[in-house]
Amino acid sequence: MRVLLIEDDDRVAGPLAEGLRRFGFTVDHAGTGADGLAAPEAQMVLLDLGLPDMDGIDVCRALRARSAVPIIMITARDDEVDRVLGLELGADDYVSKPFGVRELVARIRAVTRRARPVAPDTCRTEPRPLDGPAPRGTPDVQRIGPLTIDRRTRQVHLHESPVALAPKEFDLLTCLAEDPGAVCTRRQILDTAWEPNYFGPTKTLDVHIAALRRKLGDSSWIENIRGIGFRLVLPAHADPASAGWPPHGGGSR
Repeated sequence: MRVLLIEDDDRVAGPLAEGLRRFGFTVDHAGTGADGLAAPEAQMVLLDLGLPDMDGIDVCRALRARSAVPIIMITARDDEVDRVLGLELGADDYVSKPFGVRELVARIRAVTRRARPVAPDTCRTEPRPLDGPAPRGTPDVQRIGPLTIDRRTRQVHLHESPVALAPKEFDLLTCLAEDPGAVCTRRQILDTAWEPNYFGPTKTLDVHIAALRRKLGDSSWIENIRGIGFRLVLPAHADPASAGWPPHGGGSR
């Protein structure tokens, strides 16, 4: 796999590139955001947010505007807002400095697995419009009040308007939507939406939850059960009589 490392600090970039090469990766190094944007297209981008010529968030935005290449942010920033913004702009994951090469390799492999395209449904005979929610009764479509989740096309609509989710945000939403109203433990979510036996920092879950809440436009969609986990609930102001709620009351999916 060809990896593009956008990192200005040679003390970090050198050992990191060497470590990745030992795991079989081909590494191209760019020391500035401009050089990273001008580099040949890679299969994975490791993007430092603290670049000398431009903010890594702007690099992430520019990369995502032209490519679907997986992006893992590398950051020493403690501000959750930067991590949430990067995820909202389309980054697939982040790792906080300091970190080990083995952890980064595990994250690269996990993101790569998630980025693989879903095999086409060869049994389908009728085309589905791409610019709107799937019709009622379509397999793999779930409705929770005004929220529509199409697992086949990985599309989400809220009040019939599309909601652009990063791959990890979609995986997180579908995990919580498997049983709306039920509590999912943090371990269950990490094992399902990330990978079994995930060993990275659990703070990444909180960052993705925050990003997902922002995109749904109402933090009350995802309720935090302190010390246990999270659950997906219909906001109090939403119409409970709308399709798909209560989840076991006829036609949630």
